[in-house]
Amino acid sequence: MASKKMTLFLGLLCLFMSYARAQDVGSSYDIRDSSLIPTKRLAQHNEFLNNAYPFPAKPRNAWEIGVKGGYTSSYTSVTNWGPTGGFGFHVRKALGYVFSIRGEYDWIRLRGLNYQYSQSYGKNPSLTQTELFPGDGAGNYPSIFYNYRSTVHEASLQGVISINNINFHKAKTGWNAYFFGGIGAMTYSTLYKQDDSYLAGYANVIAEYPDESHKNKGKIRSALKSVLTGNWNHIAERPSTSSTLGGAPLDVVGVAGMGFEFKLNERFNLAIEDKFTFTTTNLLAGQQWQNNYSPNAVQSIAQVASKDRYNFVSIGLNYNIFRKHAVEPLWWINPLDYAYNEINAPRHMKLPKPVLDDTDGDGVTDQFDLEPNTPKGCPVDSHGVSRDTDGDGVPDCKDKELITPTQCQPVDADGVGKCPDPQCCKDLRNLIDSAGLGNGHKCNIGDLPSINFKGRTVTLTKDNKALLASTAQKLRDNPNCKIAVIGYGESSKAAQQLSWDRVNAVINYLVEKEGVSSDRFIFRYAQSGGEENTVDLKDGTGEEGPNTVPAPHPNLRRK
Repeated sequence: MASKKMTLFLGLLCLFMSYARAQDVGSSYDIRDSSLIPTKRLAQHNEFLNNAYPFPAKPRNAWEIGVKGGYTSSYTSVTNWGPTGGFGFHVRKALGYVFSIRGEYDWIRLRGLNYQYSQSYGKNPSLTQTELFPGDGAGNYPSIFYNYRSTVHEASLQGVISINNINFHKAKTGWNAYFFGGIGAMTYSTLYKQDDSYLAGYANVIAEYPDESHKNKGKIRSALKSVLTGNWNHIAERPSTSSTLGGAPLDVVGVAGMGFEFKLNERFNLAIEDKFTFTTTNLLAGQQWQNNYSPNAVQSIAQVASKDRYNFVSIGLNYNIFRKHAVEPLWWINPLDYAYNEINAPRHMKLPKPVLDDTDGDGVTDQFDLEPNTPKGCPVDSHGVSRDTDGDGVPDCKDKELITPTQCQPVDADGVGKCPDPQCCKDLRNLIDSAGLGNGHKCNIGDLPSINFKGRTVTLTKDNKALLASTAQKLRDNPNCKIAVIGYGESSKAAQQLSWDRVNAVINYLVEKEGVSSDRFIFRYAQSGGEENTVDLKDGTGEEGPNTVPAPHPNLRRK
């Protein structure tokens, strides 16, 4: 029977585990709602709202009531007689997020029938009365089979520990596991099917099955059930020293067990539970003498049986009551829910404005400032470095000649350069032109490099940066020159955007890193006749064209 009971229990457990689902993730309740807080905890709640106390007050939470029904079995000196049942109801209240208390009443029906016959029941006054089984006066009694039916009323107070509502990865759960234990009281009423009319039937069964080994257990019990067709007609032995309630024995019990709850909605949940009850009596089956019979022994031997126990496996429906101005029972609420939601989207925390140090006061915080001691009042770039428009090494804030031509450099401490005599330069230029060696006012910047990219990247390699550094120096040496930056690729939108990104990367590097003025470039992209992975730099002096162009397909830009 025990194996069948566990099979049924595990089957139901698997069924409802497959049904269980996580509830919507989010805040369980508004932590600031004062209507949810009992009067005795309002002081703490107000301190919390005023940021004078870090912990919110515990809210009111609903009670739970439930009904259940299921399968019962006993562990007594008499073997179980087929399936029996029971039902019960309970009231439960949370004391915290883990611990709750529960008051429960259960009505239990138990039955038993031995497949081995007994003769050593002389100490049972209920069976040895003169009118029932008087014996032969020498201690010998007719062979009978112990049987009983007991009706139990049990009331208990239990402590319940929940283990599944504290969760680090979601706000709510659709199921909960719990353990419980407690003490209580029970009354029981036990009856026999025993009178001398059954003796002939007992004798026939014993004659038909002289071998009472376990292999014949089922056959013997089936034969006995056809013999025991009458009513439960005989009051079983009762303890002589026990307290009574309504004439029935009253006994102290201890209960322990575990269960699983599966949430259907905010009001209802299903529960599967296994409860084991320990008693202080050995007369729950009406027989306190354990009969150890051996067909090969001269006589059977009787010994005192251990204390009786019984088990109740049930499925129940629970309902949350008293929900006005109360949250659901705390064993369904994750106590970490408030903290995580507050961290994710603060509504109560007072967050100070961030203070980022800027030692030199140039508007660029120290952790990003590449020049942490910029003189006061000097304009800087996005990296906190003093601007030097003409690249002469003197920052603009100290440069008395803001734009010094390259040919007039190096400069003095005030940024002023020494330019050659204009007339001398003019005579020299005329001499060169008259000799056919020059080109007048045209650019003499010479050959310019091509910048190659790998794959579909827009990142400049160290070699590319070195080529651009030399190009920047040429531009500084030839202030009258302009450069056309040319990218290729017109076959698709992606190719056009990639060409734009590469041209933009080259120009930005020359402007931002090398300090070349942006108006000295002509921006050309998606041209034909060139290699898509190459950006060419060519003399653009005398040509017209923009130095900046909007991205043709911004959604396809590459970083």
